Amino acid sequence: MIKPPAKSTVHAVLNRHDLVKSRKRRRHKAQGTALSDARAPNALWCADYKGEFLLGNKKYCYPPTITDYPSRYLLACEGLESTKSPFAFTIFERVFREFGVPEAIRTDNGSPFASANALFGLSRLSVWWLRLGIRIERIKPGNPQQNGRHERMHLTLKKEATKPPGFNFLQQQGRFDHFIEVYNHQRPHQALGGRYPGDLYTPSVRSYEPPSEIDYPYHDRAVRVTQCGRICIGKRKINLSTVFAGQTIGIREVADRIWLVSFMDYDLGFFDEDVGRLEPATNPFVPEL
Repeated sequence: MIKPPAKSTVHAVLNRHDLVKSRKRRRHKAQGTALSDARAPNALWCADYKGEFLLGNKKYCYPPTITDYPSRYLLACEGLESTKSPFAFTIFERVFREFGVPEAIRTDNGSPFASANALFGLSRLSVWWLRLGIRIERIKPGNPQQNGRHERMHLTLKKEATKPPGFNFLQQQGRFDHFIEVYNHQRPHQALGGRYPGDLYTPSVRSYEPPSEIDYPYHDRAVRVTQCGRICIGKRKINLSTVFAGQTIGIREVADRIWLVSFMDYDLGFFDEDVGRLEPATNPFVPEL
C-alpha cells in the first residue's frame, strides 16, 4: 500500500499549478458599539487624546484626557511625548488608583484604545480594561459628536491651556493642572445648571485592584498566550493576537477536532486540527442587528 503524501506536499503541488485559492487576511473594520446615556458618576468615563501640538522647545506634546460623562469632571490631562500604550497604561492606572474604576469607558477607534490589525479591534489597553471589569464603548468612525461632551472640553482646553504653549513639558503640565482646577471647581457649567463638576462628582466605589487569574471551569483547559500572541498546545502553535500576550484564555472542544477559544466571557473564535490560526467568532462588542 502506497503511503499518501503529506498535506503540505499536496498543497504545494496544487499551488504550483494555480489550483489553490489564497485566503486574504481579513482586516478588522472599525465599528461603533452600543452607547449608553449614563446618569450617575463613574457609570461612564470618556477618554481621548487632544491633538498634538508643539511646545516652545519644538517637541510635540500628546495629552490624553479623561472625563466623567455625567458630571463632566476632568479626571486627567497629562502632557506626554507619545500616544504609545505604555504611557497610557501609566496614566490610567494612576487615575484608577485615585478615583476608582468606572463601569465603562468611551473612546474613538484610534491607538492606543483600539487596534485595526487585532481581533475585534482590541488593543492591549482595552484588554486590560476588560480584565478590570470595564465595558468598552467606541464611537463610530467619523462621528466625533458621539463623544461631544469630551470634544467640547477639548476646545476649551486648547484655547485656555495651549495658546501659547509652555516651553517644555514641565511648564505645560503646570498649565494643564491649573486648567483642571478651574474647569472642575471655579467655572460653572451651563449644562449642569450653573453648578461645578466638582460639586457633582464623587469617586467610584469600585477600588482599583490588579486583576486576578481568570478561571475557566466550563472549558477543557486554560492556556496562557505567549508574548508573540500564540496559543501553544504541545507542538501546535495557533496564532491569536499580541494584544492578548500574557493573558489566560479558555479552550473547549465543541465538535470533532474543532475548538472554541474564549477570553473571560467573550468567545473569540475557533480553530481546527489543520488550520494554525483562529477563525473569528461574531464580534461580541458591536450592536446586534
